[in-house]
Amino acid sequence: MTLASVVLLCFLLYALGMFAFGRGQAGPEPDEHTATDTDRLLFVFVLPCLDEELVIGASLERLLALPDRNWVALVVDDGSDDATADIVERYTDPRIRLLRRVPPLARQGKGEALNAAYRHIRTVLARTPAFSGYGADDIVLVVVDADGRVRSDALSVVAPMFRPPDVGAVQIAVRIHNAGSGLLARLQDIEFVTYTEIFQRARSRIGSAGLGGNGQFTRLSALETLGDSPWNRCLTEDLDLAVRLVSQGWRTRFTPRTHVSQQGLTRLRPFLRQRTRWFQGHLQCAAGIPRILRAQLAVPIATDLLITLTLPLLVLLTTLSVVAFYVGGIALVTGDGASTALQALTANHGLALIIWCLVSFGVAPVCAYVYARADERTGFLRSVAYAFLFIFYCYHWLPVGWLAVGRQLLRRSAWTKTRRLPEQPQPDAETVG
Repeated sequence: MTLASVVLLCFLLYALGMFAFGRGQAGPEPDEHTATDTDRLLFVFVLPCLDEELVIGASLERLLALPDRNWVALVVDDGSDDATADIVERYTDPRIRLLRRVPPLARQGKGEALNAAYRHIRTVLARTPAFSGYGADDIVLVVVDADGRVRSDALSVVAPMFRPPDVGAVQIAVRIHNAGSGLLARLQDIEFVTYTEIFQRARSRIGSAGLGGNGQFTRLSALETLGDSPWNRCLTEDLDLAVRLVSQGWRTRFTPRTHVSQQGLTRLRPFLRQRTRWFQGHLQCAAGIPRILRAQLAVPIATDLLITLTLPLLVLLTTLSVVAFYVGGIALVTGDGASTALQALTANHGLALIIWCLVSFGVAPVCAYVYARADERTGFLRSVAYAFLFIFYCYHWLPVGWLAVGRQLLRRSAWTKTRRLPEQPQPDAETVG
């Protein structure tokens, strides 16, 4: 129990420190979002699709409703068995493009689909009129999931962040647009919001913000420094890309001023399957640690990347201790020695009880605060209740981590695609929940 207390306390202090540090991340002010910034860039939306007929039409309609015109959308049909490609081909707008991949090249993972899109953009689309006058520094690839709802101001918010030539990528916030469909979806929305406010804002100040598989803006010239295949077959190809970009000297930034929303999972089994894949991909990315050590990065950047890549290992190493911490505490309070335990907890003005509550729930007030600000419709009291539930929700990473280790040891890296729910076109994703 002592080891678990130390680990949980260290993580609490780390999270609070990152939260405080991130408060200094202001980013570009709204009045700095000029048309000039947006017009000087060409945004290429890349939508990797595998059996996405239920959502791809609505996603394309939302892109067509964007107020900006300087974009192209490349839908990568990765060997779908449904009508995904047929739906895309119905669009006559020249900004909507389709890239078909067929077996045996198709279905090799999201990273390979993105690599195919990247090569197609450089060799085929680059010769089209839409790309005329734009250099590699001025072309930004935007990775969006097939169910992604990009907010209408996304391009104007992100464009100024690419003014500095050393910014290789920008990640926008991610929200869950069906957060109101159930507790599990709501907790996923809280997870994205708190990760943004506690860690991403701070990492952006450092210059090593994490990239996600949705809402990822990456400069073409930055991708070119990584060769012909910028993305790899890692199950979290987005994390690996961020590490390699930063190791090459590029800065990665984050902005909370806009967001892309996606479907949250509403059933436990698909949720655990998804999280197992994420954890396994994180373990695979630990292979990038030697690259970070060799890159001679600034100390804050190197430290941040090393902490990010080793956190899953810490979760695994402390699993039994953390379980014992809670099981032991519950056993003391509810067992035969309940009165003795109560005396011990209330001794010295309840110091032991205060420490236990602080270690267990110390980050909950921060979660409640940031979520109440992010989703005003939820209200503060409900945000507090959700925040305490969220603390227990986070412990799903303990069993998921060991499932991921088992898959990695068995060299099982394939994953079952989560089925989408049908959607109707909504031009703007201003609200969630």
